[in-house]
Amino acid sequence: MLPSPLTLDILTKVTWETVAASHFQAARKLTAGARERRSAGLPHPVEDFIFQYYPYPISLLEDWQPAFGIGLEFHDFESLPPRFHARRYRTADSLCYLDATQLEEKERSRLAWIKSLLEATQRNVPHFACHGLHEWAMVYQAENIRHATLAPLRLPQDQIDSLVNSRTITCSHHDAFRFFAKKAQPFNRLQPTLETRHQNEQPGCIHANMDLYKWAAKSMPWIGSELFLEIFRLATQLRSLDMRASPYDLSEWDLVPVKIETPEGRKAYETEQRRLAAHAFSLREKLIIALENTLRSQPLPAQLLPESLVK
Repeated sequence: MLPSPLTLDILTKVTWETVAASHFQAARKLTAGARERRSAGLPHPVEDFIFQYYPYPISLLEDWQPAFGIGLEFHDFESLPPRFHARRYRTADSLCYLDATQLEEKERSRLAWIKSLLEATQRNVPHFACHGLHEWAMVYQAENIRHATLAPLRLPQDQIDSLVNSRTITCSHHDAFRFFAKKAQPFNRLQPTLETRHQNEQPGCIHANMDLYKWAAKSMPWIGSELFLEIFRLATQLRSLDMRASPYDLSEWDLVPVKIETPEGRKAYETEQRRLAAHAFSLREKLIIALENTLRSQPLPAQLLPESLVK
């Protein structure tokens, strides 16, 4: 069973401090704008959405943490960053590492459920013909213009309604479907709910793929910050496609629309959707493996490795 003392990957103090510093700088490039806009009360429909819709602190992205199975050398416990003093970490023989025996049953069950949903999503048949119509169904007949305070619509209401009436809607994601205008909900071929996620969520869906950020955040620190940051980058790209294909006018932010009301726009949307879905499939697999390694772990002994085995 993994990890065992002989498979614990140990980083020297110099190495992990360098990795942590590099990670912080990379993350800050992605979060600095959101921090500044938050202070100024300014919105951004793509770059800030991930932090608003998924309520996890920006610092969770910035503060590097090792994945389960990695040990960190240290010389003085008090000099370790405070996050490494948390209950989930164990220190022994001048090493600090995540200890899966500290998982409470509720947390272990949550991680197991997340893993089962990710596996089900990975198995389900991908669908690439939705063309982003969910955002259009949300504003159908102007019943509820969800982002009205953020941006105006780029098309007249009658043209938006006409597109919704003329196209088959196949939204498989419950959290997108619940924002549909009530009059548009019967148009959807599926009626996804929280209870049917395992059956409905599929690897072509940009919302299911964006949700990888949520599941990764809930799986921290066990999956490690490198994977978490990579998933965040993908989520931002998915959000960009989502909003550029919407009926909103985002020219204020220099976001070029993907005009799904045209055949050319639908083709462009599907091409980008497939590219992002392939990346999401790979990251979802990495997330599943990280959770599997954590959940199947055996207790680590207090005495780890002799100095001769420390790499």
